[in-house]
Amino acid sequence: MSSEILINVTPSETRAAVVDNGVLQEIFIERSESRGIFGNIYKGKVCRVLPGMQAAFVEIGLARAAFLHASDISIPKGQTGDLQKTEVPPITSLLREGQEVLVQVIKDPLGTKGARLTTQLSVSSRYLVYMPETQGVGVSLKIEGDEERNRLKSCLTNQVQEGEGGYILRTAAEGVSEEELIADLNYLHRLWAKLVELKSTVKCGEPLHEDLPLTLRALRDLYTPEIDKVRIDSSETYLKAVKFAETFIPECVARLDHYKGDQPLFDLFSVEDDIKKALERKVMLKSGGYLIFDQTEAMTTVDVNTGGFVGHKNLEETIFKTNLEAAQAIARQLRVRNLGGIIILDFIDMDEEEHREQVVRTLEKYMEGDRARHNICAVSELGLIEMTRKRTRESLEHILCEPCPCCAGKGYAKSAETVCYEIFREIIREAKQYETTQFLILASQDVIDRLNDQDSTNVAELEQFIGKPIIFQHELQYSREQFNVVLM
Repeated sequence: MSSEILINVTPSETRAAVVDNGVLQEIFIERSESRGIFGNIYKGKVCRVLPGMQAAFVEIGLARAAFLHASDISIPKGQTGDLQKTEVPPITSLLREGQEVLVQVIKDPLGTKGARLTTQLSVSSRYLVYMPETQGVGVSLKIEGDEERNRLKSCLTNQVQEGEGGYILRTAAEGVSEEELIADLNYLHRLWAKLVELKSTVKCGEPLHEDLPLTLRALRDLYTPEIDKVRIDSSETYLKAVKFAETFIPECVARLDHYKGDQPLFDLFSVEDDIKKALERKVMLKSGGYLIFDQTEAMTTVDVNTGGFVGHKNLEETIFKTNLEAAQAIARQLRVRNLGGIIILDFIDMDEEEHREQVVRTLEKYMEGDRARHNICAVSELGLIEMTRKRTRESLEHILCEPCPCCAGKGYAKSAETVCYEIFREIIREAKQYETTQFLILASQDVIDRLNDQDSTNVAELEQFIGKPIIFQHELQYSREQFNVVLM
């Protein structure tokens, strides 16, 4: 399988795409005016402690105060075991209002929710995550071979002194030499020493540490030996990437490519078209079936439909094949759209138990390549699959879109007929309360058209009922649901 990372750079925006065999798998977007803050470390000030919620709100210089739960607060050494959590003490014994505290963002602000924080700080390199508040050495679960896990853990344990802090070996560490691990270890020690120095000089609400820009972060987090090429369409960014790779990912340097083609990089691989499709509610399947994605604050639901697919044998075969294709498509769409939290998959009901199990296995297979932590449950009696996917940043829809100004994000608007009847009720209400010679109705063009056409008889009867003439005027700036009843 051919895999590439495409990096498109403009002065105001950087986009990184992961493409397998010419098909978009993941998209990351960073805008200069709204860079994500996931992983940033701040000096914050506790502005409110909520004992009932076992949580506190912390000011870190953002528009909204960030949220810190008691379970995300590091306990003084001696009260916990190696990398293990104990019973969480009361929040009031850990924090007080006005207290200054070092915190790290573990979830970007999402919608109306502020960022989520932890005091269990960590800094990352290519192969390691360093956690000064904990002890011990852990290995990424995605490194499966026991021999390799033991080798890596032994290499690092030999270099770590007691009381120095805790480490996690990242997936990228698989197969690397002890010398490379030691180089990463020394880099993290220098980085942490610098942060400790800054601690006493920065003010509350200011960052001590900010994560790498998207281009370099993509090299650090997305590059694997399976990546054949990293194409970058900016010469300046390409040179920065080469310098970064020479220091931290030498094996990546030969695969960096400065794309100079006339055709836009994302157009070359149809990434722009895939992004547009990922913003649509409906996703067509090759068989003729389709998926419907509905994203809400609480959860995301995905509905599977057979559509025009009728199969060749029987209904059960048609349903089974549609569900199998849907499982593969859903796994990809979750990554491309970056959907997280609770996700409910409404597959078409299947009679055979083996078919239900195979659909779950197919979904699990295609979710294996997902970097986000996830959990998939079995098919319920209603034919639903419940799953969760870790959410650390905004979904593609939230990054690129905003609520519709006409429907305020509801996804629907009142009909012109409904608005006309609301206008009638308002006229009657005003006529009973105030003396006037006539009424002027300001409304959108389609509402005015209906009042003058289908509802003209109703308007005449209303004029007779209130004993006052009613005149209409359309307003170009009004949405359908907006109107004013003016006393003349």
